[in-house]
Amino acid sequence: MDSNLHIAQQIKEQARQLGFDLVGITQTAPSQRSDYFRQWLDNNQQGSMRWMQERFAERTDPRVYMPAAKSIICVGMNYYVPLNQETRREDQGRIARYALGDDYHELIKSRLHTLADWMRNRWPGTETRACVDTAPLLEKDLAARAGLGWIGKHTCVINETIGSWFFLGEVLTSLELPPDAPATDHCGTCTRCIDACPTQAITAPYQLDARRCISYLTIEHRDEIDPSLQGQIGDWLYGCDICEDVCPHNRDPAHSSEPAFASRFGGAHLTPNQVLNWTSDEYRATLRNSAMKRVKLPILQRNAKIVLSNSNGS
Repeated sequence: MDSNLHIAQQIKEQARQLGFDLVGITQTAPSQRSDYFRQWLDNNQQGSMRWMQERFAERTDPRVYMPAAKSIICVGMNYYVPLNQETRREDQGRIARYALGDDYHELIKSRLHTLADWMRNRWPGTETRACVDTAPLLEKDLAARAGLGWIGKHTCVINETIGSWFFLGEVLTSLELPPDAPATDHCGTCTRCIDACPTQAITAPYQLDARRCISYLTIEHRDEIDPSLQGQIGDWLYGCDICEDVCPHNRDPAHSSEPAFASRFGGAHLTPNQVLNWTSDEYRATLRNSAMKRVKLPILQRNAKIVLSNSNGS
């Protein structure tokens, strides 16, 4: 009969064969960041993302989300695709790197389901639950506990080898597997992400006020954006990569081997005027199977007007 260690090794190898670049295992203990998360919510730093207040017990204790779970397999998939930023014209708006290709939710969850199916077939009676970032879990905390990387001062997970350009996913399982050692923090005295944020959204090391974050403002925030922040948005049409771009651990990142993450736009940009002139059909056709469809056309056009205004210096 397979030992728990041997089972863990087989699962990790299978995950790598499915295209996951990072694999680690952690136990289903409650999060040690629960108090911080509760205070963050109480301070309304989630902004209009009210769904984050729901299912608090599940988010902070995986055993509430899946009572039968004893272990969590955490995976990471590199999405870094090199782009020639020098080709960008001044009138073009930038798009966060993670949203340039196909929607990662479907791709990753499909492969997680394949991994979970394989586990149940290999060890009958095993229970599993596959999750991406739509599940009520503190997945960055789980990834750090499983050794995939540490949560950096910008609150993204950083891996010492491939940097921070990777998606996360999890399979909760009833198998009791040996956990990996948590990742060690290597941010040191560096404050580049804090210093580079145009809106001062990183209020202190490891603390982010989403209400000021350009990614939040251009994606999750559905109302008009505070005029005092519009100028700081610069040319970001959808999301923002500034804190990751300046991180020393992303200086020479490994390139993704996943074709689905290649840019559908031929670069990292869209022209604001193009977006402003889109019909509903053009919007749907251009962003079919894209994570960018989280933002409906009127909000994307709101962003385009801000980018256009900033590029005109008005």
